[in-house]
Amino acid sequence: MSQTPRAAGRATPDPGSARGRHSAAPRRGRVWPFLTALALVAAAVGGGLALHRSSADDLGGPSASVEASGATDLAARAAGVDEVLAGRADAVRLDKVDRFLADVDPGNKKLVARQRTLFENLRQFGFASLRYERLQEQYDQSLTDRYGPSTYVVAVAMTYQIRGIDPTPVRTMLGYTFTQRSDGRWMLVSDSDLDRRLPRGSHQEAWDTGEVLVKRAPRVLVVVERDQAQLAGTLMVKASSAVRAVSKSWPGGWTGSGVVIALDDKMVRGADYTLPKNAEDALAMATWVYRTLPGEVSGLGERADSYVVVNPRNRTKVDARILAHEFTHVATAPYGTFAPRWLVEGAATYVEFLPMAGASDLALDKYREKVRTTYLSKAKGLPADATFFRDSSSSYPLAWLAVDYLFQRWGGTEVATLYQELAALGSTQAERNRIMIEHLNMTEAGLFQALKAAAAA
Repeated sequence: MSQTPRAAGRATPDPGSARGRHSAAPRRGRVWPFLTALALVAAAVGGGLALHRSSADDLGGPSASVEASGATDLAARAAGVDEVLAGRADAVRLDKVDRFLADVDPGNKKLVARQRTLFENLRQFGFASLRYERLQEQYDQSLTDRYGPSTYVVAVAMTYQIRGIDPTPVRTMLGYTFTQRSDGRWMLVSDSDLDRRLPRGSHQEAWDTGEVLVKRAPRVLVVVERDQAQLAGTLMVKASSAVRAVSKSWPGGWTGSGVVIALDDKMVRGADYTLPKNAEDALAMATWVYRTLPGEVSGLGERADSYVVVNPRNRTKVDARILAHEFTHVATAPYGTFAPRWLVEGAATYVEFLPMAGASDLALDKYREKVRTTYLSKAKGLPADATFFRDSSSSYPLAWLAVDYLFQRWGGTEVATLYQELAALGSTQAERNRIMIEHLNMTEAGLFQALKAAAAA
């Protein structure tokens, strides 16, 4: 899941410190905590999950396929838990809260209340499809001691498709703890025992928080706290304008949808606003949504699109231009993970700055000249991936200038095609050079020299 924090600042071409919109969030190579029984490790960026089995030695205990008591019929247990999971999905589809709660431990009042809120939240999203799938159990002696010998702790993949929003079913992760009742049925006794072992972003979807309010418009879905109807209405207007802007401005058009999550929670979908840099500077993050979890089909997983998560501290500062920037990331998310950061952020900033209904036009000619004199004159190359966010006050203007130049000289179709190939195949500098030469007859270094020549003309 790629995170692209947007720092608080005016949505105008201002190459000063206010343009340092993104905190340092590397595009690749981040590794999150992993679930020991599954060895769920991050692949690529921001909470990607790779599924691998661990050995008994890795677990520090018995194999995950062997019950501590040795008495449980594993096939019967699997069938019983599958029945519970299927029943929960059916209950949401049929709007039957009693069925959803039927297999929740009635003695755990907090769990029942939390699950009731979850049901009410899920119902608002309007799923075209929803199912839960067991992945692999985790053995934990402390949990067996707590709940009894029949304890079954399992990671679960939630596959869903929000009607009118997700172009394809997508997947996310959570973990459940079950025990067997005297009548043989399986009962949910905890929904949080695995949370600290799951990769970041797992069990942190918008519906996993407190009571929410979901509002819709064509191609837009906004999620806020239940008592924030006014905020929902304001964001709906801004998001609708941003969706139209990206659809009009991105080469070839964009037919996707924009999801805006603006909750009080500081950790949602891997967007972490407890980190000081994000908490202070970020406006929003575009968080990736996967159609397959990394490790299932490919090492990186297959991205479907992205949802935008707004910093609770800066909700009132989000405008249509900010959302247009983030929705450009949503539009390009399916391309892949390997595009250079200057192109990823430059393209989003390029669309953000274009004329937009309901927003004042920006003085781009003056801004272009200011970027040339203030930053290009001192730069020695295009912003590097490794230092892009560290030097964001200069990286963003230079990235915008490079993409602005590409659009002016080669046109939108060629820029979009270049972006797609770099994102899909540009995993090494050699590959980036090959793709750049094929499309532009120049490398990234050559593009930088072209920018310098254009500024001197």
